Amino acid sequence: MNIPHQTTEIFETLSKGQFICSNSVNDTSRKLFNVIEENFEDLFSYFSAIGFLLERGDEYFYFTRKENRVDIERKIEQAYRWIDILDFCKAFNNSFGPGFRFTPSDILVQVKIDASLKDKLATIKKTGSETSNQERVDRIISDLEKFGMLELENEINQTYKVAASFKYLEQLIVSIQMPEEV
Repeated sequence: MNIPHQTTEIFETLSKGQFICSNSVNDTSRKLFNVIEENFEDLFSYFSAIGFLLERGDEYFYFTRKENRVDIERKIEQAYRWIDILDFCKAFNNSFGPGFRFTPSDILVQVKIDASLKDKLATIKKTGSETSNQERVDRIISDLEKFGMLELENEINQTYKVAASFKYLEQLIVSIQMPEEV
């Protein structure tokens, strides 16, 4: 088994629930993506032995683990929030996806002129004490950035770039199947 010397760095990133993406703004993250791509089988075996499953998405990698029932219910609650966030992002701009660039002020301007978008923002479950639209938008961006789905590309004008891992949310929604009678 050929384990690359970046394995610790890969583990530290993925074990926090983050993604490693091919289109990351961060050069180190892009290099880690290439290391995983080149050593996927060995890394898969290595991480499986310690209880982590290395998963491959479309231009991104992430960890999964077997969960007990309580954790699954918590994750379902979190999935509801992600569905609302995805719905909000797509309502803001249908092109919102990997490679898309925006600023928080772009979203706030759109919220002011689009009542439907404003309603979607208001219905996203609060996770703290957000009261204003600005605070809610900042929280959504913070959450997406925390999980590696957005990256700050330009600090001066606050431009964010959507990472390839955003496809994970899109695929999550597409994979939900509802029976006709529901």
